Amino acid sequence: MRLTAGASRAILRLGSALAVSIFLAGCATPQLDQLRQSSQGLPEQAEVAGVPFFPQEKYYCGPAALAMALAWTGLPVSQEDVAPQVYTPGREGTLSADIVAAARRNGRLAVPLGDLRDLLGEIAAGNPVLVFQNLGLDWYPVWHYAVAIGYDLADGNIILHSGLQEHRRVSLDVFERTWARADHWALTVLPPDRLPATAGVDSVLAAALGLERARREEDAAVAFQTIADRWPDSFPAWMGLGNARYALSQYAPAAEEFLHLIPVEQFPYLNGMSQEVIAGRHDGMHQLEIGLELLLDGLERMREAS
Repeated sequence: MRLTAGASRAILRLGSALAVSIFLAGCATPQLDQLRQSSQGLPEQAEVAGVPFFPQEKYYCGPAALAMALAWTGLPVSQEDVAPQVYTPGREGTLSADIVAAARRNGRLAVPLGDLRDLLGEIAAGNPVLVFQNLGLDWYPVWHYAVAIGYDLADGNIILHSGLQEHRRVSLDVFERTWARADHWALTVLPPDRLPATAGVDSVLAAALGLERARREEDAAVAFQTIADRWPDSFPAWMGLGNARYALSQYAPAAEEFLHLIPVEQFPYLNGMSQEVIAGRHDGMHQLEIGLELLLDGLERMREAS
């Protein structure tokens, strides 16, 4: 029997759909399998309240997803506001690095996440998560950004603001497969005084430094202070806070942040200058004699340590 052109196209579409279904069914979901063995302290279900939904315009899944995250943090933005910051017309899409950079330029702490447990842990802590997926195949990718706002382990679903669909429920099995094909990229976007629940000190320090590099010194100072409050023994957090205060010309607060890091027994001149700055008798910049004494003191300490 000779097939018409229309019938041939229908069979081709059916064959392609079947091939995709077989492909998806054969993919492993190792992270979800681990969670099924042990929920690792996660509540059975959780959903972040108050996450706005912006139906994406054509090719604007990246701007829409970032706008939703930024708006949830309290910024009055839309996807039209965000698009010029992240959208690349030549690619008809958005690069993940541009999402991170734009979040930081808007004064937000952008922290990558590591795995499915962390992603769901952030949702359980009340933080939405940007996710990147490949809804196609490795050899025919269909890239897509969405915002994960909830999950239900009993039903095996994750809840996404995705594309034109608000509160879309997706099987966690399907989600992990599409997410894995985009290298498990996930990002929390938070106000600088709020830290991710699952991230370690190194990743949040890097995010705070990103704020400083984006010339958001006030937000960086808030972030470093919040990090120091959670990890009071973190030397880089206190150094970052002092540097941010200094960049803001807040010399006395900067000196106060540094003071406990420079005990007078080890760094007499540096400690003494800091005390002068705190007392308002010196701005920390314009006395050559003290600067030379600090340099000599540092060189002497280096010599003694060698």
